[in-house]
Amino acid sequence: MPVRVVESSTTSQVSGQDASSGHSLPPACTLLSVGRAFAGTQNVSSLQKDEAWKVNVRIQGCDLDNGYLCGTMEALNVPLADTPVVTFWEGEIVDNKNYTFFTGKWEATPEDDIRHWSKFPSFAPLLSQVEADGGKSLDLSNYPYIFMRWKEQYFVNVGIDCGLTIAGFYYVCFSCSDGSINGFYYDPNSRDIRRSPTKCSKPGNYCYPTSTS
Repeated sequence: MPVRVVESSTTSQVSGQDASSGHSLPPACTLLSVGRAFAGTQNVSSLQKDEAWKVNVRIQGCDLDNGYLCGTMEALNVPLADTPVVTFWEGEIVDNKNYTFFTGKWEATPEDDIRHWSKFPSFAPLLSQVEADGGKSLDLSNYPYIFMRWKEQYFVNVGIDCGLTIAGFYYVCFSCSDGSINGFYYDPNSRDIRRSPTKCSKPGNYCYPTSTS
């Protein structure tokens, strides 16, 4: 989700609800299918104040064989914005065939990757192997979680001078058992302040809390 441009570091959190053998694909999941919609709230915390933005997310494309998905994010009540702010994002699925746990771009170092993946309790059993070989020898095909990176590519309906930035990207963890999603937003120009995940309440939907570091 786009983050307000401020001089100090910020923390951004999104919560919402759904509306291997080194080369095995992650478990198939209908929640990652085209047309799947999510609704929730992005909480943005800075040294100045806390804000909560309502957001909608929709998956527009999904190609599990190539570890790819894409979609849109819409922030509905961004302060100082006259209209909902929509961004287009593309995602990488960590499957050790197309993508590994190491990002290798977007100014993220292996240390940044380990630090952010380690925020997910579900990553703990994988940590030692990822530290050893990037996790390339792990069989993720039956692992009950799917790890992804989501990177916003451009603003759909506003200009780049809108006062928001999409310079960072999300580390995302999806639970195959209950449909919940957790994520952390990384921006190389900001630092981690805190994580404050929230729970979702709409029946039949799935959460994906996110925060910035």
